[in-house]
Amino acid sequence: MIAVRKLPARCAPIVMPFVLSILMTAVVSVISTLRSLGATPAFLATWPGAWALSWLVAFPTLLMVLPLVRRIVARVVASPPQAGR
Repeated sequence: MIAVRKLPARCAPIVMPFVLSILMTAVVSVISTLRSLGATPAFLATWPGAWALSWLVAFPTLLMVLPLVRRIVARVVASPPQAGR
């Protein structure tokens, strides 16, 4: 088996929104493009551009709003119990 080098843990704050933005924009743009054009040859020609544009907006947006989202989540979700208590 080939060993794959992992990125250091300090990269997680960038890698997580990067992967999340790729997956979410792919799903949303597929649904939106299919709804607009249907399952036609035009869909295959149009979707990659629609996805790329949505990703270019989503990734920087996630980088900017994640700190706010984390604060909101911390206010509405209980902290896990401490070990040994």
